[in-house]
Amino acid sequence: MTDLSQARWRKASRSGSSNGGCVEIATNLPVVAAIRDSTRPEEGVHVLSRAAFGAFLNDVKAGRYDL
Repeated sequence: MTDLSQARWRKASRSGSSNGGCVEIATNLPVVAAIRDSTRPEEGVHVLSRAAFGAFLNDVKAGRYDL
């Protein structure tokens, strides 16, 4: 299990009240990135490798998930 006690959470730059987004991320951890719903942080966290998170962000920027 990943220790998240030192995680510094920040709201994702594209997450805002105007679009209903409630995403917080912690990227200060040494090997992983963590993602959670800021309105329900007690319901859990998605933890993934920094490489996988970087690949996901690249795909988002490339428009691979645009509907």
